[in-house]
This record gives sequence, C-alpha cells and structure tokens, in this order.
Amino acid sequence: MPAKIIAHSISEAGKEIITFQLSYWRAIHGELKTHRAFSTSSMSSRAVPVAKMIAQVRQDPFIPKHVGRNQPGMQAHEPLTPAEREEFLAVWLSNAQNAAWAAQQMSNLGVAKQIANRVLEPYQIMHTVVTATEFDNFYALRRHADAEPHFHDLADEMWEAAKASTPIVRSSQHCRDDERGWHLPYISDAERGMYLPSKLIMASAARCARVSYLNHDGTSPEVAKDLDLFERLAGSAPIHASPLEHQAEAAYRADQESRNFRGWHQHREIFEDALHAQ
Repeated sequence: MPAKIIAHSISEAGKEIITFQLSYWRAIHGELKTHRAFSTSSMSSRAVPVAKMIAQVRQDPFIPKHVGRNQPGMQAHEPLTPAEREEFLAVWLSNAQNAAWAAQQMSNLGVAKQIANRVLEPYQIMHTVVTATEFDNFYALRRHADAEPHFHDLADEMWEAAKASTPIVRSSQHCRDDERGWHLPYISDAERGMYLPSKLIMASAARCARVSYLNHDGTSPEVAKDLDLFERLAGSAPIHASPLEHQAEAAYRADQESRNFRGWHQHREIFEDALHAQ
C-alpha cells in the first residue's frame, strides 16, 4: 500500500494530526521534501545495506506507470503506443539490472554503501514517515491535473486513506506526563498501558527513525532497544532530531502553533526547549 496511516489523532479543540507511512518512487522524493508543513523521516541510501537495495532493484524495481510522449513544458499527456511501451519497459528493466550489477561490483570492491547505493536510486522504492497537521495546500498542488503523475497517485492514496480513517481523540486536559494527550506513531494501545509516557515518546521517535514498525532484520521492536536508539539519536551532540518531530501533545487551541504544527505541541520543540533551559 503506497500510503498507510500509522496514527491519526484529533485534539479536543478539533485539530487533526496524521502520520503516514509512504512508499513511492525515489525520483519524487525531492518534491515531497519541498512541503515544509511536513515532518519526515526517510530511508537513507547511506544506511540501508547494499545487498538489500540490490535485491529490491533486481526483484522489484520501480517501473514508471505514467510514460508519455515528450513535448514542450512539464507535462506529457500523450501516451506511448503499446509497442513503444513494451520497448520502453525492456530498456528500463535492462538498465535496472545493469545498475544492480554495477552496485554489486562496487560492493565487491569494498565501496561504501553511501556510494554503491546511489546507482540504484532511479529504480528504488522510497519509504518515508510523514507527520503533519496541514495537508490542504499539499492536496491542492499534488492532486492537480498538472502535477507529476506518480506524485498525483501518491497524493490521491493519502487523501483516500485520510478520508476513510477515524481519528482518536487525545485530550489536552491531561498533564504532559499522561499518554492520553499524546499522538505517538508506532505505539500500540497495549504499550500505552505498560510504559511511562516518557519512554513511549522516546520509543515512538526511535521507531520513526527506522521508518518502519519492524526493525531492519524483520524482528518486532523492543522498548529497551528503542530507548537505546533514542539515546544515540538525541542523547548527545550533535542531535539527530527529525524523528522527534512525529510525536505531539494536544494543545488547548486549534490555532496554536508549534514549529510546523498547528493545534499540537511538537515533541522536538518541547525536547529542544528543555535542552536550552539546562
């Protein structure tokens, strides 16, 4: 599923916040990052093992769905003929296999993954966690007829998922140390009753940093390991703070601003304010 809702909350003031887990063509990642209302944590070519990326490109390379004929401007409304489409697919898939071969050769030479993985990026599927309170302008731009068609598809998936989702009410009446007031992606209801809110917040940040509820080895996460990862992210300078942007505390007012959020206090702001106060 290209767009999966991980957490969907609404404050008592009526302001929603949504965390998506997205899968999409690596080529449109830069365009997604232009939306500054979004907090994002993404798969990194510097972090994912080369063998894992090679396997993805060999077995399941991204294949563009929308391939039109070249024309002036940014759009390509005229489709290729079926025969041309088949020829395009042959060229695309051949190049994907060539890229996988090149990455394997680099890996065999001992080249770091931050270089070897780069040749695979045109065929990669990107995985990103997105959290935001403001989506209207994003949908207006990316669901427009002139939008890049693969991005248009992703925006449609997000819009449909949000429309079908029911938010959970998070109370602003509780103190900061009460999990009932917090939007916590990747934290289950069972875990909410088992751990202190401070640990849940840190575990959520760690899981967002992994860009998946599962660890890279496919095992289920453990809170102790999550806390260890959080310490590596934020326990000492320099702080890797972007995963801390996905947790948020319900605000009393829907128009209250906290960094790029409205109606919710962003965990990163709370965390950094506490650091500066020390």
